[in-house]
Amino acid sequence: MGIIHQTGGNRVFTLQDREKPQLFRELFPYTSVCRTSFDKVLLTPNPGDRMHITDTTFRDGQQARTPYTVRQIARMFDFLHRLGGKTGLIRASEFFIYSAKDRKAVEVCRSRGYRFPQITAWIRADKQDLKLVRDMEFAETGMLTSVSDYHIFLKLNKTRRQAMDMYADLAEQALEWGIIPRCHFEDVTRADIYGFCLPLAQKLMELSHASGMPVKIRLCDTMGYGVPWPGAALPRSVQRIVRTFIDEAGVPGEYLEWHGHNDFHKVLVNGVTAWLYGCGAVNGTLFGFGERTGNTPLEALLIEYISLTGDDAAADTAILSEVAEFFEKELRYQIPHNYPFVGRDFNATSAGVHADGLTKNEEIYNIFDTRRLLNRPVPITLTDKTGRAGVAYWINTNLRLPEGRHISKKHPAVGQIYDAVMAAYEGGRTTSFSHEEIEALVQRYMPELFVTEFDHVKQTAGDLSARLIQRLARNKELTGFGEDALARLYAFAAEYPFIQYLYLTDDKGTLKCAAITDPNYKERYEALPVGYDFSQREWFKIPMQTGDLHIMDLYQSMITSKLVITVSCAVTDEKDRIVGVLGADLQLEQLLKRAQSLQQEVAPGDEADADAAAEADADNGGEAATV
Repeated sequence: MGIIHQTGGNRVFTLQDREKPQLFRELFPYTSVCRTSFDKVLLTPNPGDRMHITDTTFRDGQQARTPYTVRQIARMFDFLHRLGGKTGLIRASEFFIYSAKDRKAVEVCRSRGYRFPQITAWIRADKQDLKLVRDMEFAETGMLTSVSDYHIFLKLNKTRRQAMDMYADLAEQALEWGIIPRCHFEDVTRADIYGFCLPLAQKLMELSHASGMPVKIRLCDTMGYGVPWPGAALPRSVQRIVRTFIDEAGVPGEYLEWHGHNDFHKVLVNGVTAWLYGCGAVNGTLFGFGERTGNTPLEALLIEYISLTGDDAAADTAILSEVAEFFEKELRYQIPHNYPFVGRDFNATSAGVHADGLTKNEEIYNIFDTRRLLNRPVPITLTDKTGRAGVAYWINTNLRLPEGRHISKKHPAVGQIYDAVMAAYEGGRTTSFSHEEIEALVQRYMPELFVTEFDHVKQTAGDLSARLIQRLARNKELTGFGEDALARLYAFAAEYPFIQYLYLTDDKGTLKCAAITDPNYKERYEALPVGYDFSQREWFKIPMQTGDLHIMDLYQSMITSKLVITVSCAVTDEKDRIVGVLGADLQLEQLLKRAQSLQQEVAPGDEADADAAAEADADNGGEAATV
């Protein structure tokens, strides 16, 4: 067994065209767990001069969940810049460009003016797609170039020669248009490295040399088959894949990226292994969001980079807690409590002996100064030694109460919780209290601090109805207050029958027109004829004062006896002057029955509103609080 490291190769690789696909059945039997083979070839680590991170949160990450709104994308792009874009560690982020919403997101993020992350595109291996890239003036785009026979033969129904010619032709066209192609070698860990991948890579390097422009290659471990083990054989060895591209195909390490998936729990170690063996960049997503089991967690790459290089200034890791809060509150994603670096309990310990050590010196059981590096103090564990101050600290820290709402140790409820804890120990308890146990006590004695399921229901109803009404309010036909406005109200109400009453006033509060959706209640609504004065109603006064949206609390309708929510917003003319108020009474139960479909419908289509909000964030340095 020998240590092998080649400094460069001059071998020319010839495409090995085949009549039948090479599926490596000895490694991928399908009816059994995949096999790992070893050939006793050992390589020494040889990282490049610079290592970077690239991001695919808005491409691969978005394929794993409900599509993000433009506003959400803009906020996360700001986070990426603050985390590692300022130093260039997070070098680039890729975007879809197919829908109007995709293109709006690109526009808004470009308006930030950040040098890093650079905004790049992703397309299929199609020249029409490439024209979109050219028309949107991208400097770089990813291109789907599947390399395994599973994809070439079984998915694309092509020969290797046909696939190689198609990929090379697309890359050449990109270079002619001044666009850097980033060829995504999809499913590389099931591909014939010497028979297809290296010949294609050498062809791409020829195009690069001829054009004087880089041609990048993303090594995509699509199914997570890659392994980091020394001595492992191709095509599964991460070390060998990276080094063969560099040493034998002549691809500069800075042109290579690794893109992994976590199907076999190796996504982080494989990415770092790629770095250590010369791959210039590792591709990841915030919190590992991605298809199936997800991609390399970007926050983990930040920590590993600092660990490997000692460059503490490369990333602002304290922002991670803010990003996690955004995911939980804005995206409604529950981060696992034990998730590294940002999970609720990741730096907590509940074992009695460990808790005692933590009390004496937090360094004994804390991975590093989490308060300084992650803006995460060590959670306090409540025992009979904690005291009332500890109970108050637990409440303020774990419920994330803002400074002005902090609970004092003198609060009567704090005393009741403390007494309950002490009673348990007096009864013979010897273990510390878990988070869930203390939370239950706080909920019992201080229920006002908690958001109920009903509160979530109300928020969901308010969010959905608000976006719908804002969309309607932008329709310029409303400013005429005539037959066209009435027709628009009825058409809108017909599309969303959970709206029981839709009405429009002028800027004096005088009712100009209204749509009654259920004929059974038409008589009752006739008590509110055209000309009726609504000027003293809350739903009218607030939008007139603020020019903004207003959502009232739930109430029982006097007309239908249904539980409804009233939403209203200002109607403005072309000079943004308020000319009236649009209001809607929506039946809660019927609205919630359509909640899932409305979230799909409203969020992606809500571009103008999302754009305005995102641009407002930009005016505040891209760090404005989420509304």
